[in-house]
Amino acid sequence: MTRQELIENIRRKRSFLCVGLDTDIKKIPQHLLTEEDPIFAFNKAIVDATAPYCIAYKPNLAFYEAHGVKGLMAFEKTVKYIRENYPDQFIIADAKRGDIGNTSKMYAQTFFGEYDVDALTVAPYMGEDSVTPFISLSPTLSQEEGDSRNHWVILLALTSNKGSFDFQLTEDKDGERLFEKVIRKSQEWGNDENLMYVVGATRGEMFTDIRRVAPRAFLLVPGIGAQGGSLEEVCRYGMTPDCGLIVNSSRAIIYASNGEDFAEAAAREAHKVQQQMAQEIARMKA
Repeated sequence: MTRQELIENIRRKRSFLCVGLDTDIKKIPQHLLTEEDPIFAFNKAIVDATAPYCIAYKPNLAFYEAHGVKGLMAFEKTVKYIRENYPDQFIIADAKRGDIGNTSKMYAQTFFGEYDVDALTVAPYMGEDSVTPFISLSPTLSQEEGDSRNHWVILLALTSNKGSFDFQLTEDKDGERLFEKVIRKSQEWGNDENLMYVVGATRGEMFTDIRRVAPRAFLLVPGIGAQGGSLEEVCRYGMTPDCGLIVNSSRAIIYASNGEDFAEAAAREAHKVQQQMAQEIARMKA
């Protein structure tokens, strides 16, 4: 999906919601456990219920890889189902890959070629040669497929876990923090058409610092909902004229109910967030 297509979807749906498919088989409704593929059955119902209110889905690979081949098959079926039935959705594989160049190239081939997702989360701390294979492979795959979709790298920049203080917020002798260096340096490898950043919603005013370094880049923002991040603060400090935000909510939506009404409950929660986002978009235009 191109940047312009993503922006148009946000404007059309008045939403920048990403639904995180962190599907834990221990938390899904009991009646689904009799299904041949409970994880996919859950995902399918959630997607059908929430698609009108969101612009993206983010399966977290850990929840699928934990079940071996069966889990990966559920992940693959989920991506294929979204692609075939809701082609306007932006699909993010939250896998946090990143290794030496030839290994990264294989990861890129796996997710952009075999699984055909739009974006992949990548850890930047092995540097340029661990990130650029994901960026350089994208145009090649799009040309081979004969379509206009480009793929995106979403670099970890500033996360909301307490361990982020160990490295991300440390300063060099000039006062530049490590997350700022990651964002600044990575813009030599990609651009606003193929590079985004993960920034935790609980950082609040830190979005001002992010925007000084990356004024136009899209930010993937986890942490609203169950993790307590404020959508209003994220928008106040992080929104751009093109929106520039993809805000993720996982548990608060997909586990809104553990009964047979789980899909309807997820739809209600997603709609509630979408309405809040519509207000923020309107406020931005005012």
